[in-house]
Amino acid sequence: MNNLKLSWELPSKLQLHSEDEVVQFAAFDIERNRIFFASSANFIYTTHIPSPQDEGTWGSASLSAAADSIDMEPGDYITSMDYLMEKEALIIGTSYGLLLLYIVDDGTTEVVGRVEGGIKCISPSPDGDLLGVITGFGQILVMTHDWDVLYEMALDDHPGDVDVHEPAVSSNYSCESPISWRGDGKFFATLSKVHDALPLRKKLKVWERDSGALHSVSEPMGFMGAVLDWMPSGAKIASVYDRREEKNSPSIVFFEKNGLQRSSFGVNDNTDVKVDSLKWNCNSELLAFVVRGEDHESIRIWFFNNNHWYLKQEIRYLKQDGVKFIWDPTKPLQLISWTVDGQIMIYNFMWITAVMDNSTAFVIDDSKILVTPLSVSLIPPPMYLFSLKFPSAVRSMAFFSHGSKHNLATFLSDGRLCIVELPEIDMWEELEGTEVSVEAASCDIGFGSFTHLAWLDSHVLLSVSHFTFNQINCSLGNFSSKDGLPAYYLQEIQVMCSEYHKPGPVTSTGWQAKISNQISVEERVIGIIPGPLNRCSAYIQFDGGKIVQYLSKLGGNRVVPLQKCDDMCFSSSCPWMTLALAEGFVSQKALLFGLDDNGRLQVGRRILCDNCSSFSFYSNATDQSITHLILSTKQDLLFIVDIADIQNEQLAVKYGNFLPAFKTRTGDDGRNYINIWERGARVIGVLHGDESAVIIQTIRGNLECVYPRKLVLASIINALVQGRFRDALYMIRRHRIDFNVIVDHCGLKAFILSAPEFVKQVSNLSYITEFVCAITNGNVMETLYKDYILLPCQKELNTVKSGYADNSDSNSKISAVLLAIRKALEEQIVESPSRELCILTTLAQSQPPALEEALTRIKFVRQMELSGSDGPGRNNYPSAEESLKHLLWLSDPEAVFEAALGIYDLKLAAMVALNSQKDPKEFLPFLQELERMPAALMQYNIDLRLQRYENALRHLVSAGDGYYEDCMRLMRSYPQLFPLGLKLISDPVKKAQILDAWGDHLSSMKSFEDAAVTYLCCSSLEKALKAYRSSGNWRGVLTVAGLIKSGKEEVIQLAYELCEELQALGKPGDAATIALEYCGDVKAGIDLLVSARDWEEALRIAFLHLRDDLVSEVKIACLECANLLIGEYEEGLEKVGKYVARYLAVRQRRLFLAAKLRSDEQSVAELDDETASEVSSSFSGMSAYTTGTRRGSAASISSTSTKGRGRQRNKGKIRAGSPGEEMALVEHLNGMALATGAKHEIKSLLMSLLMLGEEDLARKLQRACENFQLSQMAAVKLAEDAMLTDSMDDHVYSLEHYIQKVRKEVHNLEAFSWQSSVLV
Repeated sequence: MNNLKLSWELPSKLQLHSEDEVVQFAAFDIERNRIFFASSANFIYTTHIPSPQDEGTWGSASLSAAADSIDMEPGDYITSMDYLMEKEALIIGTSYGLLLLYIVDDGTTEVVGRVEGGIKCISPSPDGDLLGVITGFGQILVMTHDWDVLYEMALDDHPGDVDVHEPAVSSNYSCESPISWRGDGKFFATLSKVHDALPLRKKLKVWERDSGALHSVSEPMGFMGAVLDWMPSGAKIASVYDRREEKNSPSIVFFEKNGLQRSSFGVNDNTDVKVDSLKWNCNSELLAFVVRGEDHESIRIWFFNNNHWYLKQEIRYLKQDGVKFIWDPTKPLQLISWTVDGQIMIYNFMWITAVMDNSTAFVIDDSKILVTPLSVSLIPPPMYLFSLKFPSAVRSMAFFSHGSKHNLATFLSDGRLCIVELPEIDMWEELEGTEVSVEAASCDIGFGSFTHLAWLDSHVLLSVSHFTFNQINCSLGNFSSKDGLPAYYLQEIQVMCSEYHKPGPVTSTGWQAKISNQISVEERVIGIIPGPLNRCSAYIQFDGGKIVQYLSKLGGNRVVPLQKCDDMCFSSSCPWMTLALAEGFVSQKALLFGLDDNGRLQVGRRILCDNCSSFSFYSNATDQSITHLILSTKQDLLFIVDIADIQNEQLAVKYGNFLPAFKTRTGDDGRNYINIWERGARVIGVLHGDESAVIIQTIRGNLECVYPRKLVLASIINALVQGRFRDALYMIRRHRIDFNVIVDHCGLKAFILSAPEFVKQVSNLSYITEFVCAITNGNVMETLYKDYILLPCQKELNTVKSGYADNSDSNSKISAVLLAIRKALEEQIVESPSRELCILTTLAQSQPPALEEALTRIKFVRQMELSGSDGPGRNNYPSAEESLKHLLWLSDPEAVFEAALGIYDLKLAAMVALNSQKDPKEFLPFLQELERMPAALMQYNIDLRLQRYENALRHLVSAGDGYYEDCMRLMRSYPQLFPLGLKLISDPVKKAQILDAWGDHLSSMKSFEDAAVTYLCCSSLEKALKAYRSSGNWRGVLTVAGLIKSGKEEVIQLAYELCEELQALGKPGDAATIALEYCGDVKAGIDLLVSARDWEEALRIAFLHLRDDLVSEVKIACLECANLLIGEYEEGLEKVGKYVARYLAVRQRRLFLAAKLRSDEQSVAELDDETASEVSSSFSGMSAYTTGTRRGSAASISSTSTKGRGRQRNKGKIRAGSPGEEMALVEHLNGMALATGAKHEIKSLLMSLLMLGEEDLARKLQRACENFQLSQMAAVKLAEDAMLTDSMDDHVYSLEHYIQKVRKEVHNLEAFSWQSSVLV
């Protein structure tokens, strides 16, 4: 669904040597981009074709052409010519049969052969290895590039008695080339006459390259002339069928390699026209030929798609021009034409989408435009809603749509302008199947040839025009520059309709046009785009990407009409240019997007994507501002890009280079694109607003409409923000989006407030029921759709955050939403059976299900039925049975049965059991047994079955004292009932029994402290003492022993036993307290204090009791411990140095491998999934070095040692070379830090040594501990800093350097509070 637009024209004129001289043949040099022309005077003209970058000015001078004469015999002339790339020379055939090799660079001519009968045509093979020649005697010669004849055969099938050398026979051959090679050079085709056939008939013959054998022959047909061309792809052979006998215009027919006709189409012209110069472009996409009629000649370019041939361009010439053309062999959309008098024109075309901004397709097909509003009907051409018929073929068009205005302007091949005013799109369906004839607008002067055409306003057009040579479209006027070359202008054209017409029908007649302003331009114009922010303005792109703004006087402009826009210029020429209005911080901002021939999508000089194949824009905003960019890449990927990401320059973060995602080891491929299922498909348009669709056309021509999840969600959120709940719900159902979006888009609190409006708008109980059943806990906007949606603006984002701030408990979401819906249903919807069923659904879907409340509503309906009430309210409810079946369908039948039991309604429970297909043998005996019980016991048994133990205990207590033992058994079975039992039972004796039973339970659960307290409450002192002793609470044991009135000897014996138990539990300090206070054993107490490393206390007790022997023992123990700790710290200092050295080596290795991975990242990203998986596996051992290496700096291990060992213990081993070695080293270094108990022990030991006069030893111990602690802290600091850098300096990252840094920083910190300033 594309149109072929003329991008630019480059005219030139050969300076021929005489007026009678005419240009006949042309050949193209691909390597040096030059074209050769041969004239009737045997001159060779060489012209270099400039590239678009080399064209300094546009049409300001003719292309330079060198002319060389070919020396030939008098009367001899050139009959054919082609360029041999291998020889870098022209091969020329003459009427006398000479084969001339003309070397262009030095102007020399070499005769390489002579053929009898003259040469009629020359055709090199595509690979240049062979040369096909047809002689004047009708022979086909195939030569090598060394001019050796491989084989020779007759072109026609002559009777045996015919001599091909007779002049009468040889004179019948046309001088045009009838040889056409297939693209791979394996076959070539010719047209051969059928003798003795009246009227004249010809056959298509296909020959094999290697042997010259005839491969296939077609049926005799009335071919026109010798027009033949084999499609470069090899699929079809095109020729022309003369249908004058049938009084029809000629037809283009297509044959297969086997000679069978495949298809054809008519040229849609008079019967007397002639078709020649038929040629395919280099990619087999376009077919062009010259149609010569009585009034004019024209080049027509056709395109095939969806089994239909479209005439996309018609370029008319005067009859006497004798126009011919060739396609550029390397540029499929560049055509070069020339006339007999040397006028050369280079046409460069481009494909543009036929879908306009309002999703309406205008497809050009000859003199028709096929109109289809894709928002109404998505049908591909050649089908259409209605068509517009113009007086001649349409060359270009421009569409204007704003509000109720829909204007179409077309430029025709005869040089005229047509204007059509279309009605509102809603009325277009009335035009279905019709063909509207359009008349040309009247004008006083010719407009010239339009290259670009755009609307500035509903009645103002802007075009790029030129008046070139003597084309037929210049018959109304003649404007040219002084040197005779065309002049180029920016023309502002005003259009108006002279007829009074009613709104509605198509206005296609009575239009008038006049040129209101004309500005000459020197540079080549690449494109024009209207400027929507300023009235009657447009942005014009010149060659090289330069952008200027055109301001019309009609828009109130009184300054220079062309103003530079340096901030919008592109870095290169972008033929595809579109203006997008984006929402800015204050007002709308215009963003100019451009796509160049290399696939680079640009905004200004910033390149967004360097592999883009097509792009479009989508808007769901009320002010029509663009919200999303849709682009497809050359890898057939479809990306949906938020305009906000472009404005904030976040494309690199979110989309990378718009390449296929590379799957990581975690299984997350970060995919944010859609794979286009068919290679070469392009984005041609979108459906805006709630439709949120992207229209893609495949190469075959069919249209596909896709609904990207990102656009759909954006449309849903936009509808919810605007309060359009009904539209949002319909989109969710259509596209199968999670219903939770309605709640989660702005938070639970906001939805609860808007629930009545939601129910009112939707007003469809089936849809509401579907919504209710889909609600789940959690926030899908933060999980399922977090990568898809970008909220419309920051204001809505703040709304979302504030909405969830008050409802952070996601578990309450279901119940809260369903409660709000239930209330809204009762307020907004009139009573009806459907409403009641919907309310039951909200109760059943609550979490947990409110089945008892639902059954209560059903019970109410059942009571109405049993009472026989026929009031008006009875019809507003469904039957009890229907309600119950609905509830059972939504819930677990067993849960509903238990809920019915829970409201103690046995009849309702029986009704539930019957409707849930339960076996009566299973539930009837149980219900009958309950019915025979007293009410309290019935309720107790029901509660016990439903595991409602608190209610069961209450009902059992209410049954009387006779069930006390049952209460005790119930509490022992379910100990959580003991507190409730104490509240329900007031008898002190029974309370004591309950407490004693509770204490027994706590003891069995090893909760000895709680058990002891419980025993004390019921005065069970022996059990309390035993519980305290089991818990290790020696103070509680001795206190309870005093309560029991134990004797002194018993207490001392108990104290000795406790000392042994505490010493075995690793609590020598507590054992020392008991030995000193209860046992009076000073020596044992001091020994226990020494074991606890409580040096100062041990000395104090020894001096208290004046025991010099014990003081000596404490001193000896202090000296031994000090020497032991000095040795440990020195050993630890050595280990820290080894760990740091190993860590630095491992870290440097990791950085080296990480750099290698980064250098290979681009190549790995381009691999396929299987190869990428292998590469990922080969580096799996690097995981510890490539992810999460910064977590270790925060590691902290608290001390659990009560014996005062010097350092924290780090569990686990370091395995050299393992992936986790680096982190293990950091953890070990952190684990070597001094624990709190170790610091207290060292401080106590230092004070004791000073008291004992061992100052030197104390100083040595403090120095050793300080050196170790500084080294350990410096090592941890070094490791933390090394993790934050990608480069390692051996001088900076050294342990000695960091020890000096730490020594200056931390001496005043709490970590060194154990030091004695006297010993520093």
